[in-house]
Amino acid sequence: MNLPHTNQSRSLNIAGALKGFATQWSRPLSAAVFTFFLYTVIAAFKGWAFQLSPHPYYNYLADAFLHGQLNLRLIPAETLDLILYQGKYYLYWPPFPALLVLPLVAIFGAGFSDVLVNVLLASAIAALMASVLAETDRQGLAPLSALQRGLLVIFFAFGTMIVPLVPFGKVWFTGQLTGLACAAFAYWAALHYRGWRAFLLAGIGMACVFATRNSMILVGIWPAWFLLREHWDQRWWKLIRLTALALVPILISIGLIGWYNYARFGNPLEIGYQFHQMDPFFKPLYAQYGPFNLHYLPTNLYYQFIFYPLPWRLGSPMGGSIFLLSPLFFAALWALWQDRRQLSTWVLVATFVIAYIPIGLLMGTGYFQYGPRYLLDISIPLLMLTAQGMRRWPLWVVAGLVGISIFHYLIGVTIFIR
Repeated sequence: MNLPHTNQSRSLNIAGALKGFATQWSRPLSAAVFTFFLYTVIAAFKGWAFQLSPHPYYNYLADAFLHGQLNLRLIPAETLDLILYQGKYYLYWPPFPALLVLPLVAIFGAGFSDVLVNVLLASAIAALMASVLAETDRQGLAPLSALQRGLLVIFFAFGTMIVPLVPFGKVWFTGQLTGLACAAFAYWAALHYRGWRAFLLAGIGMACVFATRNSMILVGIWPAWFLLREHWDQRWWKLIRLTALALVPILISIGLIGWYNYARFGNPLEIGYQFHQMDPFFKPLYAQYGPFNLHYLPTNLYYQFIFYPLPWRLGSPMGGSIFLLSPLFFAALWALWQDRRQLSTWVLVATFVIAYIPIGLLMGTGYFQYGPRYLLDISIPLLMLTAQGMRRWPLWVVAGLVGISIFHYLIGVTIFIR
């Protein structure tokens, strides 16, 4: 006679347990541990955990640095996208990720798993984004419950373009994850601290961003604005000193990258892109239009914002809509109306749009992928807008959109790779 009541109690207990688990993701340490465990399981399931990918170029660059040279000492079996200049192989990507893995390569050798490096980076990103969301809640920019923040962290870690990057290693993916982690650190530092610590740490974060993905430094527009807004009451000379404190590490990074380019190619502005071993698909485009051109913009806009690659079929190797594959991001559009009177909202929008310019004009969308890979570079301001827009949405709507996003990426990527 008590069976219906028992079933209802069990349902409530399960719902409570799920809410409790999701809430744990709002805590940075828990988010990092859970992300590390789940991505290790995913990589192990695919057979790639603790293995070296076919393109672990940052490992080889770190090995070159350890042997006092800028060109690769160890030549990988596959040389796609490497620079071949005067008989030597180089990377055209900035070198910070190689410096990041240098201690691991020094201890374990160049064969250290770049898949594991990506898992560690994803775990750091989850922890940093949990910290950023906690700060936006504390400061009233996007007030959310711990459960709402936890769902957002789960969404970001497993329902966005992070998913196709982590379990496969590879130089392209490691670089993007490194840049995202550095940008998340800069946002957290700007939100968490005041005074010289905020400026210095945010500047260091953006310096590392520039030394990983040059154009990605544009995502620093919002934290720069926020720092100036929070310290606008300071005397002008003190504000100038604080601003200089943030600029110094960025200028040092720019100078070191210039030296790095000059030492390799005799020109501080030459990254070697014209010499890289690009995929044959891109050669006619590069010959006619170069790496950046308005010609690429309509294609990029279509595949990054409109095209929907059904997860149960191959779709297109050019990507897919960031909003259709990760539908919780639609909350960012709602924030434009809901918080239209907040200047912070429009600075986030400006950051996203301005930082998109080099992405929109770039040759290719991150070819052979599932989802808008390059848009991951500008996903932090988009996630912050999403946090603003979803704060009054019913919990079941948010959880449902998180589930759809995770389905798209975990199922879609598995089928796509096959």
